[in-house]
Amino acid sequence: MSKAQNKGGAVKIIVFIGVLLVAALVAMPMFQREAKLRVFSPADVNPLLVDESLQGKKGAHSIADFSLINQKGELVSKKNFEGKIKIVDFFFTTCTNICPKMTFQMERVNEKFADDNDLVILSHSVTPKEDTPEVLWEYGKEHGAKLPKWQLLTGELQHINDLARKSYFAAKKEWKGDFGDFIHTENFVLVDKEWRIRGYYDGTNRQDINRLMKEYLILKKEYELK
Repeated sequence: MSKAQNKGGAVKIIVFIGVLLVAALVAMPMFQREAKLRVFSPADVNPLLVDESLQGKKGAHSIADFSLINQKGELVSKKNFEGKIKIVDFFFTTCTNICPKMTFQMERVNEKFADDNDLVILSHSVTPKEDTPEVLWEYGKEHGAKLPKWQLLTGELQHINDLARKSYFAAKKEWKGDFGDFIHTENFVLVDKEWRIRGYYDGTNRQDINRLMKEYLILKKEYELK
């Protein structure tokens, strides 16, 4: 083989590598876009979970401010969790249906990210009269819900209902006073630092909670890239 042929072959290899590098640089932003989680508006959610005043509404939606009490008896609001990514659910301590499964899956999340200071878990009781801070404290001890990472929250019934129906879209109808009236869902809700909804997950399903944990890391990476 002549020197000219060797040189021509080397040039082709260099050109081929160059093409691959250019293609990778072009494709990289596309992969980054694919990895970015969507932002949910009320119109993106099952209407059964959305208050009638917000059904079909498109565009920006953020969680309303709140005033609730955690398992230590501390008053908390949005300002206590600014700069944090939130995982949110609704439950009650005496539930024997889906709540034990949800709590078990939330324990997995809590253990996985125990040392991650970017994340907090907000679990709202839908029977706040029964679930006093003292009851929630004992429940938290049973399930590893330690402050400040995992907040078990109680408060005024209508306030919690409004949060479920108008902010997080995680309950099927309004509370009327009986246990069966406040039909909270099994949904875990992923909420970003701007208090926007970024994902919904079945809190009774191990595979879906695996997806939640992966998507939490995607959301966290989104802030690291800013």
